[in-house]
Amino acid sequence: MGNLGGYQILTTAAKFVGGPEMLVGLLIGAGVVVGGLVVAGGGAIKKKASKTAEEKRQEAESAVVHTVHTEGKSNEGLLFKVGDQFRVLNSDGDAGLIEKIGDENNPYFVSLRFLGCISDYALT
Repeated sequence: MGNLGGYQILTTAAKFVGGPEMLVGLLIGAGVVVGGLVVAGGGAIKKKASKTAEEKRQEAESAVVHTVHTEGKSNEGLLFKVGDQFRVLNSDGDAGLIEKIGDENNPYFVSLRFLGCISDYALT
């Protein structure tokens, strides 16, 4: 009986579920369900990790204060004088959400290309 242990377990399980075909079907179905859960969980973890990395990058970028070296007026009508300072809070393509230091009407949307021309801000 020493070498029949696994066979006996499979035979008993097959008999319990209604035959070997049913046992194989249940095993395949359970594998598909577990595999789907693993893939979905891995995707969720990856999405959260990449979101966290993007948030950290934006936080680090918003901590940097930039200084205006050339006077200018944005297309949106925002005036910048030499010595004005601002932080880039968020960016998407060429649009940037900025906080102009000392201005009570913050925040503003401004072209990042424009900011690169009038200040020490460098497009990334």
